[in-house]
Amino acid sequence: MSSVNSTGPSHPPTFLLVGIPGLEKEQFWIAFPFCIMYAIAVLGNIILLIIIKTESSLREPMYLFLAMLAFTDLALSTSMLPKMLTIFWRGSREIGFFSCLVQLFFVHNFTTMESGVLVAMALDRYFAICHPLRHSTILSMPVVAALGSLVLLRGVIMVAPCCFLLHRKAFCQHRVISHSYCEHMAVVKLVCEDTRVNAAYGIFVALAVAIFDLTVIIVSYTMILREVLKLSASDTQLKAFNTCVSHVCVLLTFYVPALFTSLTHRFGHSIPQHIHILVAHLYMLVPPTLNPIIYGVRTKQLREKIAVLFQRKGN
Repeated sequence: MSSVNSTGPSHPPTFLLVGIPGLEKEQFWIAFPFCIMYAIAVLGNIILLIIIKTESSLREPMYLFLAMLAFTDLALSTSMLPKMLTIFWRGSREIGFFSCLVQLFFVHNFTTMESGVLVAMALDRYFAICHPLRHSTILSMPVVAALGSLVLLRGVIMVAPCCFLLHRKAFCQHRVISHSYCEHMAVVKLVCEDTRVNAAYGIFVALAVAIFDLTVIIVSYTMILREVLKLSASDTQLKAFNTCVSHVCVLLTFYVPALFTSLTHRFGHSIPQHIHILVAHLYMLVPPTLNPIIYGVRTKQLREKIAVLFQRKGN
């Protein structure tokens, strides 16, 4: 058993991040598509934020929530990818103990926030389609700001205890994290004490967020579908469906790999570790990369504003 000094639990000064276990030789080349995806995510989400900020016609709940999503995507991908690229390309595997906890907090906090923003966007679509006359009244600017603050606060409140509990634990001499970033359960495995509370709380947060958010989203889109099917004109139905297709695509790109990662990490012991970690990377990178593309292509107002922006740049 690791010795614990009298002043508190013993923490290693640094951890070593492996990268992708089993693919150490290949990860140099794997980093290139990841870097391209990150560049697209940064460029696409910054363009969205600039357009929504500068165009007064886009000061509607849908676009304000989209701006929140773009900011969250930028923060989420930036919290893990730069360090991951230094591991893959430069072999710089060390990360300080407190830096690891900070990265852990930001990664899981912004993941939770992204799920919360998707819930807010589903509610926005519900009120816009099912209660169009009351939409602007229900989702006024103060309400949108309050929802954004609530999403941020929920993430902080739910993720901060994970870092606090880890900080109070004594760690073993083994300080190698079998991952490319400081993922919660990967760090918990290095603790020398009883970690049942850490594991139970991690599962509670994952299940609470997933069950609540997916329930709200599924109920919202079920109500939307029922309302759309009541419409008599087929062109009106098509227009209503089109407004939701972008949101459904974004939901799928986020929740499918998220659920796969969460379930396989705890129950899929037969799945190779490198598969689990690759999917975890895609879960962090695919939504930030695809979200601005999906909304930029499928949302007419954004498509037109993006075209105008690039025409100005060309002139």
